[in-house]
Parts: sequence; structure tokens; C-alpha cells
Amino acid sequence: MTTETTESKPLHGRICLVAGATRGAGRGIAVQLGAAGATVYVTGRTTREQVSEVGRATETIEETAELVTAAGGEGIAVPTDHLEQDQVRALIDRIDRERGRLDVLVNDVWGGEHLLVFGKKTWENDLTGGLRMLELGVRTHLVTSHTALPLLIRNPGGLVVEVTDGTTEYNGTRFRENLFYDLAKNAPLRMAFGLGRELEEHGATAVALTPGWLRSEQMLAAFGVTEENWRDAVEKVPGFAVAESPAYVGRAVAALAADPDRHRWNGRSLSSGGLAQEYGFTDADGSRPDAWGFIVAGETGEPDVNDYR
Repeated sequence: MTTETTESKPLHGRICLVAGATRGAGRGIAVQLGAAGATVYVTGRTTREQVSEVGRATETIEETAELVTAAGGEGIAVPTDHLEQDQVRALIDRIDRERGRLDVLVNDVWGGEHLLVFGKKTWENDLTGGLRMLELGVRTHLVTSHTALPLLIRNPGGLVVEVTDGTTEYNGTRFRENLFYDLAKNAPLRMAFGLGRELEEHGATAVALTPGWLRSEQMLAAFGVTEENWRDAVEKVPGFAVAESPAYVGRAVAALAADPDRHRWNGRSLSSGGLAQEYGFTDADGSRPDAWGFIVAGETGEPDVNDYR
């Protein structure tokens, strides 16, 4: 590998799995790993032949894989329901058979937005929907980690990223308005902490990572805007001015994976905005939004958006 390749493609030769890469943060992470030269297996339930319960046929794992390849990596789409242990085992066996290693595991499986209801007490919420959120946001991560980690620890230096909503500092003192959602998004924080302890002796690193206010496909659709004109939504929701594209959290993961000293973060809770300050990357528009800083500042005052973008 030439010096030029090392600098422009620091993850060349790395094998990554982004579990839950159909859309949103997962897609952004997969594409940015590809831009750094990695081979990325992307999984999800929505393909060009079938649609998951989320009900969005417009984003597929095949499209994500194509975007990874177009960015400069190698994208490989593998339809997988991460609640089904046999399917996850088949996925990991395939990666082992084809590559013989796994360097980066990103647990981004979610897909529970359509079940989320705010403004109701726990006993007023639909129990079936609430428990389904826990299956989608917690059980999937456990099944995937249990199955994939023996391959990841085969070589030292592996990285596990638990994608969630909120940092340990933020979530630790604030209720996320829906108990099922609160549990689903706090569990990955503890997973990263616990896995960090377990992976220590194997020379691997586990972290939890949260984007800020994410301009995912679903969020943009909810506000009736696109990535090209997303600022039109700021008039109705001023805080949306600190929103970030999925590329931002993707660049955070790519920066972590390329950092030879990443183990200093082991077991910790991180944010895309915080890592941007550490590593110097920017969002797609050249800015460095700090949504969590803005949100906290807004609890006691009226912060200037320009100070957090």
C-alpha cells in the first residue's frame, strides 16, 4: 500500500460490519467507512424485494452498498434480521469465510420510530409496541455482539461501536419521555461500558456513540424538507438549525477506526460533535454542529445557534 493510499484511504484492508445500514446513521456510517477505503458489509431488512415493518421502500441495503462502493470502498449487502440468530450466524460465517476477519462492528439496528409515542405514561402506552422497541433496539444488539465478537477478537485492535441516542452524561439525569424508548437508548450505553471491560484483554475497544439532531430520511420527511432545503424547517423548529447529516456521525466512526490510539476511548460514551472537535472532521457542509451542547445550553438560556454550528 502506497503512502498516498494510506493517507487517503486509512481503512484500506479493514473489514467492517454495519448492522442496521438501511438508512439514517447506519447508512451514513457505512458510506464514510467506504470513503476511508474499508470493505463494508451492510445489513438490514429492507431490500429491493421486501420492505420491513418500518414501511419505507425508498431506502434499501443494496442502495447503501452501492453508495459505499461509489465512495471508494467495497459495499456488500446482506439481508439480515438481527432478531433471528440463524440469520446473524449465517452473516458472520459468510464474513469469516470470505474475509477471515472482522475489524469494526457497528451496532446501529433500530427501526422503532414508528412505535414511539410521547406524552403518555408507561401504562397508557401500547405494551406490545413498547416491548417491540426493546427487541429492536436492545435484543438485536445483543444477538449481533454475541455472534460477531468471537470473529472480531481473533485479531487485536478491533472496534465495536454501539450507536444510540444521547450520552451517558445527558441521559443519566434526564428522562427521554417514553420509558420503553428510554430503556432502549440507555441499554447501548451500558453495553459499550460492559463490552469495554470484556474486550480489554483482547486488545479491542468498545464505545457508545450518539449523533445529534440527525437529518435522517425519516426526520426530513417528517418536516417536509429534503437534504437540499432542510434549512426551510428551521423557521418552524429553530433548534433544527443545529441538525447534522448522517455523514457527520459516519465521519466520527471512520475517525475512531483510523485512530491507532482509539483504545483511550474504551467503554466511554461519545458524540459526533465531541469527536469532531477531537479529530477535526466536519459535516458535509463544512460546519461542526454540537447539538448536545446546544440542547443543554437551551435548558437554562437562549443560546445562539451560531455558537454551536
